[in-house]
Amino acid sequence: MARAQGPVEQIIRQRVAEHPNATWLKWQDVEVAWRDVLSNARRAANGLLELGVRPGERVAILIGNRPEFLWAHLGIVFIGAASVPVNISQRGLALQHILRDSRATAVIFQDDLRDVLAAVAGDLPELRHTVVFGGPAGHGADWDFDRLMSAPDREPEVGLAEPGGSVGMMYTSGTTGPPKGVVAEKYDTTPLQVLLRSSGVRPGETMYTPLPLYHGNALLVSAIGSMILDAKLALAPRFSASRFWDDCRRYEAVEFNTLGGMISILLKQPPGPGDTDHQVRVVLSAGCPPDRWEEFRRRFGVRIIEWFGMVDSPGILLNDAGRIGSMGRSGVAGVEFRVVGEDDRPIGPRQVGELTFRHPAGPMTYYENLPEVTRQAYRGGWFHSGDLAEYDEDGFFYYRGRKKESIRRLGENISAWEVETVVNSHPKVLESAAHAVTSELGEDEVKITIVAQPGEQPKPEQILDYCRGKMAHYAIPRYVEFIESLPKTETQRIQYAALKARGVTSGTWDREQSGYRVERA
Repeated sequence: MARAQGPVEQIIRQRVAEHPNATWLKWQDVEVAWRDVLSNARRAANGLLELGVRPGERVAILIGNRPEFLWAHLGIVFIGAASVPVNISQRGLALQHILRDSRATAVIFQDDLRDVLAAVAGDLPELRHTVVFGGPAGHGADWDFDRLMSAPDREPEVGLAEPGGSVGMMYTSGTTGPPKGVVAEKYDTTPLQVLLRSSGVRPGETMYTPLPLYHGNALLVSAIGSMILDAKLALAPRFSASRFWDDCRRYEAVEFNTLGGMISILLKQPPGPGDTDHQVRVVLSAGCPPDRWEEFRRRFGVRIIEWFGMVDSPGILLNDAGRIGSMGRSGVAGVEFRVVGEDDRPIGPRQVGELTFRHPAGPMTYYENLPEVTRQAYRGGWFHSGDLAEYDEDGFFYYRGRKKESIRRLGENISAWEVETVVNSHPKVLESAAHAVTSELGEDEVKITIVAQPGEQPKPEQILDYCRGKMAHYAIPRYVEFIESLPKTETQRIQYAALKARGVTSGTWDREQSGYRVERA
């Protein structure tokens, strides 16, 4: 039975042929050799086939950072199904939307999410199979993960004319609507390979990531990227500023990636002699605050390579020249970038407009169940990023915010919709609007502006108590303000720009100043 092999499987097999006993994965005190990577991927693939998953179907993964996420993802890829990594902090309507919209036929989830999944599973008609990691089968789980991995280590017996994609299907937060599923039909990793080569990481060296595997940065740049470079991957359960450099030393890392506020958070740690006592040479950064670039580089003795990319469409800007504050220049792997005005026509340097880009092979992705949104995103043959940017006379591009009012906090994109949907369901709330306010860490904080039901006077603490367990922990607002009415247009659309300009007022409640704590769910 013929089974086509995708590029990631081919790379793994090549590494096994070259050095089967060499380490690929470092996880806590365990090292996993290439031969075991292939073995685990094949056992997961065969387990999925026994479970009833077939090529072309979608399998959602609700597991945090750990090796089992990778074995599940690779097993899905090996049988030509589509992996759907899901943020483990998602709850309620947003989680239900992702699983229903993706038409996931199977979900592999960690045990502490059993009740979370059970709360939405009743409205998922496509869902047929569930596998739990870290707990027993039953109570909403057909199999446990050990049962999945007990399948034989042999070639998966499934016919596959076209190989499965290494990217699968990833959900990106909408601005004011629900998350959108990005489907990669023929995702090109050539721009990624240029980024990886710029890092200077050599075969056998170690790349470190504490970023979540359910996001593209860790899964594509670090995990798959380390495979492409024949490097090792050191994986941490989560980001910890206090343990960060200890991990880098422990794993002998020469590279790591950062997103947004990570650089500011690391700089807030007390300086010490260990700041340069490590082997890290280079940081692949997405969103380094310009005013902290030099401080970070000097204090920790690393080179910063800034870049811009999106899961939504392949193509990157690359700044390997050290131009402080710039996302990079166009032309990497033939992908063109330009800045356009409201009429979609290119504008000149030092003018702010929307950042658009075009792959030489044309559109390579689409949004699941959203043909009109896809058409609008790729209108005129250029992908419209929704980001504002400008460029200088040397061709360096600079980020200037979002065209629409989305929120980015702790490296996570948050849509106003996912916050408002929960808050608006509170019995004492008439309507609300979620928007960004500037954070001292260089990204955003979430503010919710609320109009209470007539005669009601809810407390900010009551609103946040209500949000717990109904949305991702990072989406729970820091700021709450009650006002008489929301600013709106003549067509009754909320004027988010006016709310953002209003910012934090004297009447705004701040949960950090009040001592209210939000724990990770």
